[in-house]
Amino acid sequence: MQTRRPAVGDPAADPDVGDWPGRAAPWFRAALPGRAARAGADALALAAALLIATLLRHDGNLEYLDGPGLAELALVAALVHTAAGIQFGLYTGRWSYGCFEEILALAKTAAVTVPVVFVLDTLLGRLVPRSAIIGAGLIGLVLAAGIRYAVRLLRDQRLRPNPEPGTRVVVMGAGEGATQVIRAMLRSPSSPYVPVALLDDAPAKRALRIMGVPVAGNRHAMAEVVRRYRADAVVIAIPSAGAQLIRALTDLAAPLNVDVKVVPPVVELFGRTVRVEDIRPVSHADLLGRREITIDLAAVAGYLEGRRVLVTGAGGSIGSELCRQVAQFNPARLVMLDRDESGLHAVQLSLDGRGMLDDRNLVVADIRDQQRLDEVFAEHKPHVVFHAAALKHLPLLEMHPSEALKTNIIGTYQLLQTAIRHNVDRLVNISTDKAADPCSVLGYSKRITERLTAAADVATPGTYTSVRFGNVLGSRGSVLTAFAAQVEAGGPITVTDPEVNRYFMTVQEAVRLVVQAGALASHGEVLILDMGEPVRIADVAKRIAASADGHIQIVYTGLRPGEKLAEVLLGPDEPDHRPNHPLISQAPVPPLDGAALSLLDPSSPPEDLIAVLRWLAESPALPGRVEAAEPAPATRSGGRVGKRRAEFTMRLGRHP
Repeated sequence: MQTRRPAVGDPAADPDVGDWPGRAAPWFRAALPGRAARAGADALALAAALLIATLLRHDGNLEYLDGPGLAELALVAALVHTAAGIQFGLYTGRWSYGCFEEILALAKTAAVTVPVVFVLDTLLGRLVPRSAIIGAGLIGLVLAAGIRYAVRLLRDQRLRPNPEPGTRVVVMGAGEGATQVIRAMLRSPSSPYVPVALLDDAPAKRALRIMGVPVAGNRHAMAEVVRRYRADAVVIAIPSAGAQLIRALTDLAAPLNVDVKVVPPVVELFGRTVRVEDIRPVSHADLLGRREITIDLAAVAGYLEGRRVLVTGAGGSIGSELCRQVAQFNPARLVMLDRDESGLHAVQLSLDGRGMLDDRNLVVADIRDQQRLDEVFAEHKPHVVFHAAALKHLPLLEMHPSEALKTNIIGTYQLLQTAIRHNVDRLVNISTDKAADPCSVLGYSKRITERLTAAADVATPGTYTSVRFGNVLGSRGSVLTAFAAQVEAGGPITVTDPEVNRYFMTVQEAVRLVVQAGALASHGEVLILDMGEPVRIADVAKRIAASADGHIQIVYTGLRPGEKLAEVLLGPDEPDHRPNHPLISQAPVPPLDGAALSLLDPSSPPEDLIAVLRWLAESPALPGRVEAAEPAPATRSGGRVGKRRAEFTMRLGRHP
C-alpha cells in the first residue's frame, strides 16, 4: 500500500520545525530554560560536592577553608562540567530526564571533569586539596543522580492514577512484559487500572518490586492474593504465554469472581512495548492457538523489502493478514487482488485508515479469468506472489465439486501459468491440512494445487512452493465464529462428534509462519506449519457454552461426508523433516503437469468428477515433458543453476 509520507521539513508534518532563520524555533525557546535549569542544578551539586569534600579533608575545620578559592574553582568546575555535559548529550535533549542512559552520560561527564579540574587547579595555584577534587567528583555524581531520581520520582507520583475509582489488578508475571504493563498503568493519570500485586512462579523473584508493586506469591497463591489486596481483576502480562498457560491461569481465576484480562501475544506487538490500551479480555483465540512465533527478520526482509508483492484473496481473513504483515517489511508495492470489493475496502481501511478505494494497487479480479490475470501481472509486474484465494468450506464443495475445480484447481493453475510467463521470482500457494491424506473434494482440490505448484517449480528458475496448515482461529467460517453466532442466536451449539479434534492457530501466527516459509530455499516441497497439539472441539464448545450468559445446549450431529474424526498435517508417505525452521516441516510433493487437468470436466456428474479428482490427487508423479532448453540464469533470485523449463500446459475439452 503506497501512502503519502510527509516531506522532511514539512511544517505541517513536523511540529518541531520552526521558522529558521527568521526567528528562534519554538521548540528551542521552550526547551532552553529546562536544559539551563539542569545544567545549573548540576553546577550547584558540584559546588556543594567541592565544599563537602574539602570539609571532609580538613575534618570539618572551617579555619582551613579558603572561601574565595573554593568559589573560584567551583565556577571553573561548573564551566568544565557543562561543556563536557553538552558533548555527551547531557544538556542537548538526547536523553529523557533521569533515565539510565542519562546517568551513564552523567558518569562520563564526571570522569572528564575531574582530571580537567585537577589540572586547572594546579595551574591556578592549588585552590583546594587535590584529594578534595577527586572526592568532589564522586560526591557530585551521587548528588546529581539523586536530584534526577527525586525529580523522576515526583513526576511518577504525579502521573499515578487515582487508586479509588481505578480497577485494582493483580498482574500475573514479573518479567519484561509485566514491567511494561505496570509502567504503562502507573504513568498515565487516565489509566483505569491500578496494580496492587504481582504473581510469578520463579522463586528468585519472590522479593522483587516493580515500581513499588510487590511480588506476593506464585500462581497457586492467586486466590489468597486477590482476597488480601481486594483485587477486581487479574491481568496476564506474559506476551509469550502459550494457550496452555493461558487456560491454566484462567481456570485458577474462574472461581474468584474477578475479570481476567491479557496482553497481546508477541506476534501482535511487532516489537513495540505494551500499552494500557492493549490490555483486553481473554479471547477464545488466546485459549486455543496462542504461541510465540519467531522469524528470521533478515531473511524475510531479503525477499520482501523493496520488492513488488501481490496477494490474491486479499480481502479474506488469511489474505488481509498477509497484507498487513507484508506491509511491515516495506515492499516497493503491495498489490491486493480479490473479487470481493468489500473485502478490499476493509483491508485498505486496516492498512491506511482511509479506505478511499482510489489506489491502483487495489485490484478487483477473479483468478478464473485468465485474460484479467495477464492484465494485472503486465501492469504490476510482481516479484513475489502469495496465493490465498480459494473456496474452503468442505460441505459446500462436497455438494458442488465443479466449483472446487473452477476456483481451487483451474484458478490456481492459471495463476501459476501467468506467474511463469511474467517471470515471478517466488510464489507461495496457501494449502490446507485437508490436503494431507485427502478424503474430501476440498482435500483433493488442494492436494492437486500442491502438485501443480511443484510442477511449476520445475518449470521456472524461481521458487514456487505450497504452505499447509490447519484451522485458523478468527477466520471467516472458522469454528469459533460459528459457535459465537450460535450462542448469539440462543443455541444450540452443534458439534459433529464428541471425539472430533482439530489443530488450531491464530491468523497472526499462521501468516507469520507463511511469510517465514516464503523465505526458505524449498523446491518441489510442501511446507507444513507446526500447529501444536490438536484440541477436542467438544471441549471448545463446552468452554464457550459455559461463558455464555444463559444456558446453551450442545448438540452432536454426526460427521458430514468427507470429514475426518481427526485431521493430520502430514500424509502417510510424508516425513516430518525440519531442516530450516523448528516449526516448519518440508515434505516432497510428486509433481502433476497441467496437461493432466484435461481429464477434468466441470459438467460431468458430481460422482464422476470426484472420482477423477481423487485419482489425480493420489496418482504417482506426472511431470511434464522437458524441452531441450537453456539452463536457468544463476542470477535469478531463488533460482537453481541447471534447472530446465518444462512444458506446463493444459488443454481442456471443456473450459470451465
